[in-house]
Amino acid sequence: MRTPFVVGNWKLHKTIAESLALVTELKNQLGSLREVAVGVAPPFTALHAVAKRVEDSSLAVAAQDCFWEEKGAFTGEVAPAMLRDAGCTWAIIGHSERRQFFGDTDEAVGKKVKAALAAGLGVIACVGETLAQRDGGATFQIVEQHLAGAVSDLDAAVVDRVVIAYEPVWAIGTGRTATPAQAQEVHAFIRSWLGKQLGAAAAASIRIQYGGSVKPDNAALLMREPDIDGALVGGASLQAADFVAICRAAKPS
Repeated sequence: MRTPFVVGNWKLHKTIAESLALVTELKNQLGSLREVAVGVAPPFTALHAVAKRVEDSSLAVAAQDCFWEEKGAFTGEVAPAMLRDAGCTWAIIGHSERRQFFGDTDEAVGKKVKAALAAGLGVIACVGETLAQRDGGATFQIVEQHLAGAVSDLDAAVVDRVVIAYEPVWAIGTGRTATPAQAQEVHAFIRSWLGKQLGAAAAASIRIQYGGSVKPDNAALLMREPDIDGALVGGASLQAADFVAICRAAKPS
């Protein structure tokens, strides 16, 4: 059994005070939730404060990105070891917004994944197609390309710290969500690809999150699909009530 993993990606939102207020509410409301792993990904400025606030809870803290070098003349970048030092245990890597706005390539994503894993972090590696790519019939080609860049040559010893997040770019922040059947089709393809690359045991154990306008009213149906193992939640993670509802919907029935 794969433990569902729900992570709230706060993106460019929340001051330190606002971050602490939200995570304190989540900590209080989710303390009794079992059978679901939960994490939050605040902005860099709030990582340490949030990590301190949840250190006596089961909530995990994730960074929204990292760099592939540990130190050097790389103004503005943050190294995986620095994230560990701040209290992170996970890093989101290759999010579509990083690819779209900041030029993250498949090669860069692969380097970041390896660096984060080498530093002891868990990795949430994002894959997914744009609307034009989906309409052009290229969904599986793009997803395979993203997977190959991120995790094709990983050592079997680290796969327990790898999560894949399928995020159809056309469904992020648009209110348009992939149907459970559409999402499951791609998740099944991802698991099949992982099996060919990393072996059946690894493919069966790696969790695959869905990300793309996940909300309380669609979360339960999505989570019922056999290859959907949680969610990477954007906008709905900024409100405690919505995020808590999604986390509860992920609990295996």
